[in-house]
Amino acid sequence: MSFAVACSETDSTAAAAAAVADDLGGSFGGESPALVVFFATAAHLGAMDTLAAVLAERLAPAILLGASAVSVIAGSRELEEVPAVVAWGAGAAEAAPVRFGPALGSDHSPIEDLPAGDDRPRTLLLLSDPFSFPADRLLQEIDATGAEVRAVGGLASAASSPGGNRLVLDGETFDDGAVGLLLASAAEVATVVSQGCRPIGRPYVVTRGERNLIHELGGRPALERLQEIVGGLSDAERALVQRGLHIGIVVNEHKLDFDRGDFLVRGVLGIERESRGLAVGDLVETGTSVQFHVRDAATAGEDLHRSMSGRRAEGALLFTCNGRGHRLFGVADHDASVVSGAIAPAPVAGMFCAGEIGPVGRRSYLHGFTASVALFGQGARQ
Repeated sequence: MSFAVACSETDSTAAAAAAVADDLGGSFGGESPALVVFFATAAHLGAMDTLAAVLAERLAPAILLGASAVSVIAGSRELEEVPAVVAWGAGAAEAAPVRFGPALGSDHSPIEDLPAGDDRPRTLLLLSDPFSFPADRLLQEIDATGAEVRAVGGLASAASSPGGNRLVLDGETFDDGAVGLLLASAAEVATVVSQGCRPIGRPYVVTRGERNLIHELGGRPALERLQEIVGGLSDAERALVQRGLHIGIVVNEHKLDFDRGDFLVRGVLGIERESRGLAVGDLVETGTSVQFHVRDAATAGEDLHRSMSGRRAEGALLFTCNGRGHRLFGVADHDASVVSGAIAPAPVAGMFCAGEIGPVGRRSYLHGFTASVALFGQGARQ
């Protein structure tokens, strides 16, 4: 399978579309790629129809998928908050396009829009509008059905209000819902999710919990356990706790020892004063093992390096949080250079997201401050 990437930084949408189409088409020797995925920054929001039309006409892909983003990724570069269009092509793909309309009511489940398939594991590449589509609900319902469908992708981020983002599927442009493609076989797609956190203290079992409230850890009030842990930290680690505390929820209780990849990381939202418990950003059942986590630039960088170590791919799509980039690392191109460097010379494209989608353990989740990677091609699995 062949892959290629092309990018234009001009603020003229028509010129950017033509340049990207010509460069990408040249990489395929005049043949039509089976799949084209593109991302465009806010400078091109008003002309996404034009952008999609030019790419469709000049490249004639079997599937054209696109989204608007505050920043985009091309190879080892992160083009942050500047005019840019990046397009990524695959020479072959056994895939079906998917359109999810807004599904906020109780009378329609988003999973009803998912094409039926056989029992083979499949991968859903999902691009979603953060204001109108419940991506987390879709992921929960996929898990509830027992379907072997893992999801990877991100939430559009070019606009900060409903109706401002744009999604493209083939010849249509949408300002709501979600678009994607369902890859018929997961055999040549691997996923990497780097949540960028490290654990502090030791794991505890939730001995009393209620929905997203953890009342007790190991038989004592959760707040007391946290205070005990913080009391044993260095000054530098205490500063990280003050900037933002997280909790890791173990995804595989059958393991005896837990490492970073064994946790689904969620934020600690506040204190429940009556029970001296903690409110967290997900449901936590009594009996679940959890461990507190902290995040900083050094940890996030080390985690992504470790997650990509030993990986191979012929092409990749990278979905990174819009809170990462220069804002977190203080330097340009961090995540893009790590991913590109790990799988060079494979072409990489991607976007900065308002939420990232990817699997942890056996199911897929909606994340924040995460880098989620889809690796394509022979040998993509580690």
